[in-house]
Amino acid sequence: MIEKTYQPADIEARMSVVWEDSLAFKAGRPDRRDAAPFTIVIPPPNVTGSLHMGHALNNTLQDILCRFERMRGRDVLWQPGTDHAGIATQMVVERQLMERQQPGRREMGREKFLERVWQWKAESGDTIINQLKRLGASCDWSRERFTMDEGLSKAVVKVFVELHRDGLIYKDKRLVNWDTKLLTAISDLEVQQTEVRGSLWYLRYPIEGKTFSPEDPASFIVVATTRPETMLGDTGVAVHPDDERYRKLVGKNIILPLVGRKIKIVADEYSDPEKGSGAVKVTPAHDFNDFEVGNRHGLRRISVLDKEGCLDLLDNEDYLRDLPEGAARFAEEFHNVDRFAARKRIVERLENFGFVERVEPHTHMVPHGDRSNTVIEPYLTDQWYVDAKTLAKPAIAAVRLGDTNFVPKNWEKTYFEWMENIQPWCISRQLWWGHQIPAWYGPDGKVFVAETEEEAVSHALGYYVEQEVITVEQGREMALDRNKREGFITRDEDVLDTWFSSALWPFSTLGWPDHTPEVKRYYPTNVLVTGWDIIFFWVARMMMMGLHFMKEAPFSTVYIHRLVRDEKGAKMSKSKGNVIDPLNLIDEFGADALRFALAREAAHTHDIKLSSQLVEINRNFATKLWNSCRFAEMNDCVVPEGFEPAKAKEPLNRWIAHKTAEATREVTEALEAHSFNDAAGAMYRFVLNVYCDWYVELAKPALGGADGPLRAETRAMVAWARDESLKLLHPFMPFITEELWEVTAKRDGLLALAPWPLKPEGPTPEQLAMLAAAAGPTDPLISPALVMPIFDHADFTDPKAEAEIGWVIDLITQIRSVRAEMNIAPATLTALVLAGASAETKERAPRWTDVIKRMARLSDISFADRSPDGAVQLLVRGEVAALPLKGVVDFAAERTRLDKEITKADADIKRAESKLANEKFVANAAEEVVEEEREKREAALARKAKLLEALERLKQAS
Repeated sequence: MIEKTYQPADIEARMSVVWEDSLAFKAGRPDRRDAAPFTIVIPPPNVTGSLHMGHALNNTLQDILCRFERMRGRDVLWQPGTDHAGIATQMVVERQLMERQQPGRREMGREKFLERVWQWKAESGDTIINQLKRLGASCDWSRERFTMDEGLSKAVVKVFVELHRDGLIYKDKRLVNWDTKLLTAISDLEVQQTEVRGSLWYLRYPIEGKTFSPEDPASFIVVATTRPETMLGDTGVAVHPDDERYRKLVGKNIILPLVGRKIKIVADEYSDPEKGSGAVKVTPAHDFNDFEVGNRHGLRRISVLDKEGCLDLLDNEDYLRDLPEGAARFAEEFHNVDRFAARKRIVERLENFGFVERVEPHTHMVPHGDRSNTVIEPYLTDQWYVDAKTLAKPAIAAVRLGDTNFVPKNWEKTYFEWMENIQPWCISRQLWWGHQIPAWYGPDGKVFVAETEEEAVSHALGYYVEQEVITVEQGREMALDRNKREGFITRDEDVLDTWFSSALWPFSTLGWPDHTPEVKRYYPTNVLVTGWDIIFFWVARMMMMGLHFMKEAPFSTVYIHRLVRDEKGAKMSKSKGNVIDPLNLIDEFGADALRFALAREAAHTHDIKLSSQLVEINRNFATKLWNSCRFAEMNDCVVPEGFEPAKAKEPLNRWIAHKTAEATREVTEALEAHSFNDAAGAMYRFVLNVYCDWYVELAKPALGGADGPLRAETRAMVAWARDESLKLLHPFMPFITEELWEVTAKRDGLLALAPWPLKPEGPTPEQLAMLAAAAGPTDPLISPALVMPIFDHADFTDPKAEAEIGWVIDLITQIRSVRAEMNIAPATLTALVLAGASAETKERAPRWTDVIKRMARLSDISFADRSPDGAVQLLVRGEVAALPLKGVVDFAAERTRLDKEITKADADIKRAESKLANEKFVANAAEEVVEEEREKREAALARKAKLLEALERLKQAS
């Protein structure tokens, strides 16, 4: 019995237990052993995280695909798991230690600290997983993985060692994004560009051989900079080769103010003649672009900042080399001064000596750490790198050849741009939590990379014996006694970038490097669902690693979804206070409502604008579905054994079979094309407009009539169409559909394992029946629903039934529209004249007279050769239907009202078009504001079109 009120929370809790107890989502079920596999790997959320709206969208779309393919008979593996999230997790535990006034990481030591992190993971690490279950994610939770599980760690070490052996991992001194608070290199994804109001200083750099004078432009060259403190590390000034102002100066030296170092003027296209003075200082050790300019011209790299962002000048051989006498005193004065304090003091000194030409206010983007919120420094340091350029070549080819396809396809351009301009990938992090780099150093700094410490020790001892650094006897003693080799060989303290381990996710989760059955069956995966922002950080790196180690691309399709924004189109952020918590929406409206809202809005072409009102609309849809199923139950609507919808006789019942077939084809084709919004939109229209609003309403007379063939057939068809709707809706709204299936379908077996309305790929129903018989009736893994004969109604059509019922619906719809346009009160009944009706219309109209009169608020329906005077004419499927409204509607007053409404619509259109034609407005206004104006214009145009149509009808009537 269906409860009177739809209560999502009760249903969700109950259905979660049912699915879990029945092992519904387990990959490799006995009933699927001969089925084609379908694999998706979850983008592993951070173990520190909680469900946000991006997770909700991403996992809803993955779940739709998995439930869809599971119902199509595939052996589905949706591989779940979490990422260890190096920086984020380490910060959580360190903050916890600080709040509890316990010893910090350094005081605790590495071993004890890592024990503490594992303890935190055991206590709190399942939060995000439990939240995904609340969303309805149908992962195989028995296979949950963690990027620092023993098996995955084994894969990480093997990959590092093999890539190092092949020369694809190496150590180098390059610039990295350096967090001066966390004291580690970080990835570009962990850098947020923040708009900052600052200053642009125009500085005079004296030309060698000329007497410097602020009044003599020939004695200096002007450079513009936002970072005067890094000028201490300048080793050149760049000008554009075509800039006539500086052509004669190229190759000459200038004197670095305050420092006195001679630096060269070089010609490089990086300098933009239109910006600033056209000359830029080159600081290769403190700017990524300058690093490349310096490489092109052989300029020195002088690092003047330390790891904490303070000036590092004393004992800095790179800085002190070739300085004139007296410069050391300057180094002593500024040594260990914070970078921003140094900026003020250096600017004061420059002003005192006349080196500042002018200062302008300047707003620019400054990189900040997304966790530390400190300004990120380009920092020159030794790190481990992957030769990404070499690994990228097969990954580029795989997409070009179509082995992997992006949906939408336009994202391939972004992929190619990134991959074809790829830089070495910095994979080392100065953290303790993570995969420690499997590299050990000997006393002279020689590195030994190995899968185990014992292996590294063996290599090191062999090497140093051969080099006669130690004797053979000492080597034997060290090999046997750890104490004797302590300090002789030490392990690299750094850990690997978390993207390194997650790059192996599609195959490490399946047991690689061991040759497991899962690797053979489920790799490569089918679809990856992810956001555009990690195409480079995750997608590209999985492509590189998968192709290198597995010799196949890790997935055939990459579906890129858009962002979820707030209702005004603004990007959600804590600082704006517009973040929408998906768990709050689930609490208020239910997981199904949130999922369906996201799916309906998940278009390829634009971001999602989400609001609680949008989710509420979809909650109302769920309520409508619930009530329609209650109505069917109260009218004893069940599908009798052996019922065949194709053999229905009544036009209305054949019509719903026809419309169900249409919906089935539309939803299936849309899901196959990953057009989630089209699929969800098709189901919204079918359930709400076709099934609830029309079919159930039109079926009420038959359901309420006397017992007989018509009533029996209609009851069966109402129940059948309901069941098919539940199947088609299940991937989108799993909780409510599973509940209604259990209560109303009166069958054994879960809806999650029921067959999709189109015949599934893989084993035939007969083969599945044999499997079920072999397993026995008590086997909980077998769904009897899977072995039921499947009515493949997707090919069913009945144009005649569609024409008849379509005419009824179109007629009622148009009459209702006119009544609304003309402000006719509901209590006022109007007549209808079918003018010049065809024989077909004359034959079908009497069958539907009572229904049309009731639903269209009519007093009478008659036939005539032509439309009477004073009637509004409607064209319904090529025939005229007339509403005599003379005496019912004041035509003159109505015309005046419509004219006013049209004038108002014109004003709204003009206002919006004026803004959109303003180039400054479009260029400077926030994206969501511009989009709002476009929407206003489109709404006003649509409103005007309807008003003009109503006005034209009035003119015809009068």
